Formats: sequence, C-alpha cells, structure tokens
Amino acid sequence: MEKNKPVVVGIGELLWDVLPTGKRAGGAPINFVYHATQMGAEGYAISAVGNDLSGTEIVQELDKNHISTSLGNVEYPTGSVMVELKDGIPTYTIIEGVAWDHIPLTNESIDLVKKADAICYDTLALRSQVSRETILSLLSYAREDALRFFDINIRQSYYSKELIETLLHKANVFKVNDEELVLLRSMCDLEGSDEEVCRKMLHKYNLKYVILTAGADFSSINSPKISLLFPHQRLRLPIR
Repeated sequence: MEKNKPVVVGIGELLWDVLPTGKRAGGAPINFVYHATQMGAEGYAISAVGNDLSGTEIVQELDKNHISTSLGNVEYPTGSVMVELKDGIPTYTIIEGVAWDHIPLTNESIDLVKKADAICYDTLALRSQVSRETILSLLSYAREDALRFFDINIRQSYYSKELIETLLHKANVFKVNDEELVLLRSMCDLEGSDEEVCRKMLHKYNLKYVILTAGADFSSINSPKISLLFPHQRLRLPIR
C-alpha cells in the first residue's frame, strides 16, 4: 500500500449488471471504490467470485481499473443482475445463490479493513447469513477514525428495519436517495422536511454526515453543523 494515498475498501456484492446494451461490472460498494480510485485513492474490493468465466472476466475488469482485490473463490456462480429499462427507468432482477452470498472471512480481508481510511458497505450483500456474518465481523475491525459509508441501496425485499438500524450504528456516513428516504420516513416514524429528517438521523445515529441524492435534481450533504445543497445543472448542448 502506498502511504501517500488514502486506502478505500468496498465490502459486498461484486456482480455483472446485464443491460440491454451488454454487461458491466457493478455492485454499489465496488462502484464506490472505482470512483475513489479514479480520484487517486488506493482501492480494494472484498467480495467473492465463482470458479467460472464470469469470475475471471470480472477480476480482469477490476485489474484494468486499478482496483486490488481480496476475493473468495467459492463453488457458486459469479453474481449477476438482469437490468431492464421501462420508460427509461431501470428494474432489477437480482440472481440469488451466487458467489457474493458466500463472502469468506479471511486474515487478508481483516488486515485490509484495519488499514482502511474509508469503508463502504450496503444492505444488499447482507441478504445471506454467510456474507452477513462476514461483513459485520469485518466492520468490527474498522479504525475509529475511518470513514464508514453506509450506502443503504435498498433492493427488492433484501432489507429490514432491524438490519438498516444495525448498519446505521456501524456507520458514521449515511448515503440515501429520495425514494429510499420515503421508505425510511414510514419505517422509522420520521417527520418533517427532507433536511429535518436528515438532521434527525445525524443525531439519532451519531453520524458525521448524511448524504441525500435525488437523481438528476440535486444532492445534499448534512452534518451536525451545516447543510449544503447542490442543484444539478442539466447539460445543454449547443444547437447546430
């Protein structure tokens, strides 16, 4: 590891998004690592792949993007998600019983988490008992000063109030989108404006930041002291 670079680790699903236009490597925690790596961080993915061509190809894709790995090789197929677009809105069919449902706990992955400056995880990868136990155990090794990003990433029925609150208590940064916030409002009896709800969550779960995104419209960053809103400007191409 290069000491002059922050170490960013993504723990969770590693999969192929199978789109109408072809397949792309994905998984929310690994996407987080990809963007951090593009900005100069030293990125690592902790997950699992199968002993199959899809697993070989996805490792090659990570290598190509300068993302190092701590991956279990397990006797389950490499993960995939079928993505369909309906009126421009994606719908997901997430295949079950795949490699990232069986992420092993290894000394290598523990050492990575201990050294990490930032760690990203979500709810989806905890849908299975094996990966749930591994990820919760790994999070217990995170440094006190490390940024622990919980990207809620609600998909299908792979979440519960108990799981969300468990992961919130492990985090110091929470990322949620506007649709997920609607669900949290009813699930956790949160009232008020979006900003008020974000600030309630900051204090309830002792978070450093709550990041709210709303697609192409805006993003906001909320901390105990300030709230910043970033309207997204739509790109306008010159007319020829």
